[in-house]
Amino acid sequence: MAATIKHLEINKVKIPVVFEKDTNLPIMNLQLVFKNSGYIQDNEKSGTASISAKLLNEGTKKLGATKFAQKLENSAISLHTSTGFETFVIELSSIKDVHTKALSLLKDLLKDPNYDEKTIEKIKTIQTGSLRRKENDFDYIASKNLKKLIFKDTPLEKPSSGTIESISKLNLNDVKKFLDSTLDLNNLIIVVGGDFNYDEIISEIKPILEVLNNKKENTLKEITIKSENKTKTLLKETEQAYVYFGSPFYVNVKDKNAYMAKVASFILGGSGFGSRLMEEIRVKRGLAYSAYGYVSMNKSHSYFTGYLQTKLESADEAKNLVSSIIDTFLKEGVTKEELVAAKNFLLGSEPLRTETLSQRLNRAFTLFYRGLKQEQTKIDLEKIENLKLEDLNNYIKSHKEIKNLSFSIVRK
Repeated sequence: MAATIKHLEINKVKIPVVFEKDTNLPIMNLQLVFKNSGYIQDNEKSGTASISAKLLNEGTKKLGATKFAQKLENSAISLHTSTGFETFVIELSSIKDVHTKALSLLKDLLKDPNYDEKTIEKIKTIQTGSLRRKENDFDYIASKNLKKLIFKDTPLEKPSSGTIESISKLNLNDVKKFLDSTLDLNNLIIVVGGDFNYDEIISEIKPILEVLNNKKENTLKEITIKSENKTKTLLKETEQAYVYFGSPFYVNVKDKNAYMAKVASFILGGSGFGSRLMEEIRVKRGLAYSAYGYVSMNKSHSYFTGYLQTKLESADEAKNLVSSIIDTFLKEGVTKEELVAAKNFLLGSEPLRTETLSQRLNRAFTLFYRGLKQEQTKIDLEKIENLKLEDLNNYIKSHKEIKNLSFSIVRK
């Protein structure tokens, strides 16, 4: 059974429900997805969403982290909160036999988060320790500095986990304020599946959600990437160079030709061995162990990005080669052989993307969230199968903005 989109009304708010019945295993998988509520809402307090998610993983105020975790573990229940850029997600999963207990624990958490000063200080200490360790993670540093370049003056400029300075300034009231505006019925999309009928599981979920706020909906801000061709180089004691790059790639997730961006991205750098970047940088010249690049398409923004590691003395050559490869790709497009290989992989690997209930629910949610039809994947696969070389190359040539590359390099 494929996922379906239904709606549920709670406190006069119409809430979308992505649902799939799956009788293969006696399980329940529930995600409360709060849209426009990830670290895009951090504003000047970088790391707030991350710390808030971690607080919800610390159990209830009444039981505390240890006793709450024991209740979950005793019944093999998984309850975890995470944050992305645009979404804040509480995920609950269990076997069917204990789903009532699982839902009860979720309700306890929503009613009584562990708002405790000691808990916040513990989370901040752990987060700060993690950030200090990342000071010697040169991949992290290069990636972080690239985002500062290409997403300057936008929420994406700041790291999702915050900085040591920003985390030190966060307090319990900041977390309360964030969760108060996030855990709101107006932001909610329910994603649920398992060995249940729709009416059966919704009747159990509805009373839990009535504890959520009903104040206002968070808004999504569109983000435009900078195209300034800048390079930021950071000198560190390292044995190799870390080269990260990015550029604009203007494509809306609802664009009828967005499937071509997926094919072009796969050929350019997303397919590993056989991709243009890997072939030119590693196979032909041996400049890097691996080299990747891909088009990232999101509701709020889209861009092209990639990375490689190379010998210190090869950093400049690798940087120039990336620019040269992108220029050639833009001017000449792809070959017939590359298109055939891309079609074979994208079409042939499709069953692997829908093997599990979780995969199918995540896809159904993504399509709904982006405002696309539930059959959009099938439509796009048919378009890919019939895609002509000339049409793809004309599409690639129309995206001249991709050559406006910025680089973030960490080297000795």
